[in-house]
Amino acid sequence: MIPKKMPVKDAHIVKIAVERENHIAQLINLDQRHPLASKIQEICSSWGISDHQNYALQFCETNNMKYVTEKNRNEIKNGSVLRLQYSPSKTASDTLETLINGVPLDKAQRLKELSSLSMDHTFALEFIKEKGLDILIKMIEDVNQKDEDILKYSLASFVELMEHGTVSWEVPESSFVARNIEIVRNFQKYPPKCGESALSNLENIVQSSSKYVLVAEEIKLQDILLLLQEANSPVMRQNAIALLNALFMKADESRKRTIAHTISAKPYRLALIGNGLSTEMTHQLYVLQTLTLGLLEKRMRMKMNAQDQDAHEKIKELRRIAFDDYAGSLNLNDDHIRRGGSGGTGSGSGAGNVNFSQYYKKLGFKCDINPAQDFIETPPGILALDCMVYFARNYTQQYTKIVHENSCRADEHECPFGRTSIELVKVLCHILRIGEPPADQSGDFQPMFFTHDQPFEEFFCICVITLNRTWKDMRATAEDFQKVFSVVREQIQRTLKQRPENLEDFRSKIALLTYQAITTLRQQERTSKEECDSTASAIVKLKEKISPQIVELIKQQRLSFLVEGTRFSKYVRGTRSKDKFWYARLSPNHKVIHYGDCDEKNIPTLEELPKKLPIIDIKQLLEGKECPHMKEARTRKSPVNFAFSITFESMDHSTLDFVAPDETIFNYWTDGINALLGQEMTSKQKKEDFDTLLSMEIKLRLLDTEGVDISKDPPPIPEDPENYDFCFES
Repeated sequence: MIPKKMPVKDAHIVKIAVERENHIAQLINLDQRHPLASKIQEICSSWGISDHQNYALQFCETNNMKYVTEKNRNEIKNGSVLRLQYSPSKTASDTLETLINGVPLDKAQRLKELSSLSMDHTFALEFIKEKGLDILIKMIEDVNQKDEDILKYSLASFVELMEHGTVSWEVPESSFVARNIEIVRNFQKYPPKCGESALSNLENIVQSSSKYVLVAEEIKLQDILLLLQEANSPVMRQNAIALLNALFMKADESRKRTIAHTISAKPYRLALIGNGLSTEMTHQLYVLQTLTLGLLEKRMRMKMNAQDQDAHEKIKELRRIAFDDYAGSLNLNDDHIRRGGSGGTGSGSGAGNVNFSQYYKKLGFKCDINPAQDFIETPPGILALDCMVYFARNYTQQYTKIVHENSCRADEHECPFGRTSIELVKVLCHILRIGEPPADQSGDFQPMFFTHDQPFEEFFCICVITLNRTWKDMRATAEDFQKVFSVVREQIQRTLKQRPENLEDFRSKIALLTYQAITTLRQQERTSKEECDSTASAIVKLKEKISPQIVELIKQQRLSFLVEGTRFSKYVRGTRSKDKFWYARLSPNHKVIHYGDCDEKNIPTLEELPKKLPIIDIKQLLEGKECPHMKEARTRKSPVNFAFSITFESMDHSTLDFVAPDETIFNYWTDGINALLGQEMTSKQKKEDFDTLLSMEIKLRLLDTEGVDISKDPPPIPEDPENYDFCFES
């Protein structure tokens, strides 16, 4: 019987269902190579529809209601369910007819449908082409406040239509902008959806329209902050912060500082953070955090100017706060201090002057003659001095303690406050990406920066105390400067990953991450990564490939050790014979063991060893109590564990008996003899050597993959292509 051939599956044909309201669905085959319009005509004909040009297919998944077009038809898969609907152009025309001539109830229903339909790019283009956007704008401007549904859905539809980016935000006139401003300023009088849409519109106008000036003038900061405090809608609060961010970006330096100062007030800080933050809300707060911290960029990039009297006064203030008692004991006043050198920060000379360089050296500045030189590098620039003075003023006891503890140390382990503080500010600026624009998708929001009116300075104060503690824990010297900062950076970054709620929470969390804790975590992570990597199929195969090479390397080392030979003590019935030794060594060609008596000092040559044992004559290796010379051992001190014997072919089936001086030599000799016999080396030492060498070899071979995650399973092999008719262009 000839078997029937299975039909060849055509990859271009998909089996789908097509629905229509109040009709039984059709099961059809859709050939993706044929025009979509011809298939729609065929479907319409089967239902008796004559005006097929007014119909289109639509996806009907909950999260995908798009019209099917020639561009997206490849999304149709076997088993897809489509719906036959009026085409985008027909739907757009019908919608506009209702919006122009319909009664309010019909208008509201149409607008509700429009807010969903507008998400589809194909429909949006048709609606905009029919001047539908102009009609929506007029409705939003003119609709009565009582027609809440019409206003709500017309605003929502406008937002969705503009999301496609096909119409410039210059199109809406000032009257439209004013209407949205009015809705935001009186948000309590409107449904939350109205406020959400109006805020979204204003944000886009600020970002992309020349009319942003009108928004900046009419929308007061207090309006947005009041909305944040009183609005119950999470989306409205999210959109309010997005508008605040847009206004912040467009503002000049003075206005930015005013905004930052205003929102730092406690009631507004609490309103900003709120509860139950969504992903988008977290991102908007991250943007606001980046913008407010970005105000530090100017100071961060500013070098200290020789004419900057305020900065010179701050340096002198650091000295006075740290050494006030000492200066008082010398009866020094500000006049003496001013005569101490250039601007009071240099060294003095002559009668009545004081050399202040010793104090600046104790403060840990690199340039103790003129500390102003330490603030020339940018970043961190003059921002480092601001933070140091803030710490000295607000945490005077900790500041003086740190300075005096380190300046009075007699060894080389002092932690220079000035140099380390400047470097710390530089590290903090890098971690917080100060001076960089907000990332588009990042959500690295830290609530603690919204819990204090000077968060960065407070952040520095906690970190500088942590730095000093870590320096002590590491018993660091000046040479360990970068090592200490690698640990401190890790302490800060690990703590930030825990998203501390406030600065006190940050302080308590980072206090737990001591140097010892960081070292332990590093080791655990390294071990965990190695264990994870070792189970990856690629690494397993690599180990299988190089394991024979490692075993061969160990074998050659053992045989080389046997060639050099070893001095053994003689034992009789398990008891060592006094002052009697013998020597055994393997011939360089690995074919004969030479042995014979020797003294305690000299190492005999191969020729001086009279007895020979050919390797070919060896029968087996015995260890421990199996050895003949250990079977009659009478004392507990007999070295049974280090004993081994070689049995060999002879008239009386003799054995060559050994007692190794220590465990290492025992392991080397037994491994070597097993290798000579072609047997597996089984000693504990061999396993340790194998694991060590294999681990080192794997690490060396994976150096180029440092930082790359190695998947446990290999990537899947892609499916075969539909055909192999590849085109190569020369």
